[in-house]
Amino acid sequence: MNRRIFLLLVLGLALLPARFCFAETPPAVERDGIRLLADLPYVTNGSPAQRLDLYLPVKSTGVRPLVVWIHGGGWVGGSKKGVAAKPLIDHGYAVASVEYRMSQEAIYPAQIEDCKAAIRWLRAHAAEYEFDPQRIGAWGASAGGHLVSLLGTTGKIRDFDVGEDLDQSSAVQCVLDWFGPADFLHWQDAEKKQVDRADSLISKLFGGPVSGKQELARRGSPISFVSADSAPHLIMHGDHDDLVPLQQSEDLNAALKKAGVESTLIVIPGAGHGGAQFMAPEHVREMAQFLDKHLQPKPTP
Repeated sequence: MNRRIFLLLVLGLALLPARFCFAETPPAVERDGIRLLADLPYVTNGSPAQRLDLYLPVKSTGVRPLVVWIHGGGWVGGSKKGVAAKPLIDHGYAVASVEYRMSQEAIYPAQIEDCKAAIRWLRAHAAEYEFDPQRIGAWGASAGGHLVSLLGTTGKIRDFDVGEDLDQSSAVQCVLDWFGPADFLHWQDAEKKQVDRADSLISKLFGGPVSGKQELARRGSPISFVSADSAPHLIMHGDHDDLVPLQQSEDLNAALKKAGVESTLIVIPGAGHGGAQFMAPEHVREMAQFLDKHLQPKPTP
């Protein structure tokens, strides 16, 4: 090849935008005893949103259970960088934080398809990162609470499993749901008409108002899939939540219990849609006990 043409090709590659360059796994970052592997793609050649961050201890102590954090943001925003679950690393857990496609990029069921793809990818790579594929819990807030509850109620339903790693299960062993929507067909509050507006977050999720998207809204509601096979739930909700009615969590909790599934609803007096009250010492203790019960290995008799 002509040397001048070769140099021009090299220069051209160097000036290409990052999205056109060859994919490379970002180097791990270590800080405060935590090793962060950021932006791991869980879908080959997928959307930039189909990535996750993995938080592991710098010093390996053997195989750990994994807690998967899924952020909120009304299915239109939020970021995997804000990770409420990160302190669990100091208590014997690995933590993954999942990004997923927003509704402006793809309407439902893209969001749960992404979360399930991430769970399958994590299971397929469990040995590489030293966590137990049989001990995976999911924790999310608001829109993330909705998605983790869907993970917990559709573990044996393969309708939303599409793409890669289909030999792996997308089920989770337990769910920690912070004030997530559970039943879009029964949004019983004074703002129901507001929720059904064409520009509401829920309408954006389904590509139109729920009144015209009944079947899609049913398939987007965790309560629709509750069965005896659903994962145990710990649900937390403020009684002053003006975005997601407390009734949503009350109905989900009742449906899980009716199906014979372990479920606990903790109503936080005075709390709104999130806030510091959710991380009060007594609630941190309740969450830790719940996760330990379902994910930590039982002591040998």
